[in-house]
Amino acid sequence: MLNYNNLPTPAYVCDLARLENNLKLLAHVKKESGAKVILALKGFAMWSTFDLVRQYLDGATASGLHEAKLAHEEMRGEVHTYSPAFKEEEIEEIASISDHIVFNTPSQLTRFAAKAKAINPAISISLRVNPEFSSSPVDLYNPCGIYSRLGTTKKNFDESILDQLDGLNFHALCEQNVDALEGVLAAFEEKFGAYIDKMKYVNFGGGHHITRKDYDVEKLIEVIKAFKKRHNNIEVYLEPGEAVGWQTGELVSTVLDVFENGMNVAILDTSAEAHMPDTLAMPYRADVRGAGEANKKAYTYRLGGNTCLAGDIMGDYSFDKPLNVGDKIIFEDQIHYTFVKNTTFNGIKLPSLVLVHQNGDVEVVKEFGYTNYKTRLS
Repeated sequence: MLNYNNLPTPAYVCDLARLENNLKLLAHVKKESGAKVILALKGFAMWSTFDLVRQYLDGATASGLHEAKLAHEEMRGEVHTYSPAFKEEEIEEIASISDHIVFNTPSQLTRFAAKAKAINPAISISLRVNPEFSSSPVDLYNPCGIYSRLGTTKKNFDESILDQLDGLNFHALCEQNVDALEGVLAAFEEKFGAYIDKMKYVNFGGGHHITRKDYDVEKLIEVIKAFKKRHNNIEVYLEPGEAVGWQTGELVSTVLDVFENGMNVAILDTSAEAHMPDTLAMPYRADVRGAGEANKKAYTYRLGGNTCLAGDIMGDYSFDKPLNVGDKIIFEDQIHYTFVKNTTFNGIKLPSLVLVHQNGDVEVVKEFGYTNYKTRLS
């Protein structure tokens, strides 16, 4: 059992055994379905784990130049790069290190595809399309919502670019099961079915919660195989991010102060705003190890962050024993969409990055300090 008292806090702690279990499940999907699986860096970018990740996955998908460089340097598999709009001064470098480049609109493709091919003749050209169907539970994460800026609708599809296309991409899911994918696939095939068989591949995007316990993995395999059969054994890609890091580790913090102001309040050395932004944006309530809902256990506290933002609050939790200065508070499942989005707001220290190896050894792979704050400013 890991002794959290010996860790610097705050700290994101990734358990490599749990990560490998997720990767093995994704490898099972690859093997049985015939699909390729690439890591979406926007959801999981702890590159100190990539020696392990690349043993199971085919590469990574990036959302711009810097993620593409990280994928190229550290993942060293296929690099797929998409952006809602590429910049003229970045396209050359992106094309030189990418195996696939994904354009958001026909106008971007027309502007940059020939240049990308000139720089890298082997690069594949793809267009992101919008099937205009999604059951995403939160509007913030719905790429198919009204007036979406992500992907080309059937109305705006330009058939004159077909001879330049190697693939089509869609992304319409958010933490969802295979039944949601079936709905999106039906809309995709209805709107873009006339073009699919002209392609070398179709990318089903991310949002597949494959490693969640209640996900129907075998149904996903069936859906992929059936799609491939309908379309001349076309190549299929999946690009999970959250599913790779799902339930693989924690954010560990320390209680700095406890006081009463109408209710008990505990201030921690971490921050919802800076270190767990999805808990405010999604929003969702992070699970705390050993805690329950407010008033379910003997002692209830409002857990607050160590910034000056009034709303920097994790929530109200109850505990079996009173909290004291120095106690560790462990927020479960904080290894995806966390440190890739964290900030140095208020100059607060970024959490350290810690790996727990399969043999139980603990490695602090990165600590942060004042320089990380200062160098983001001028």
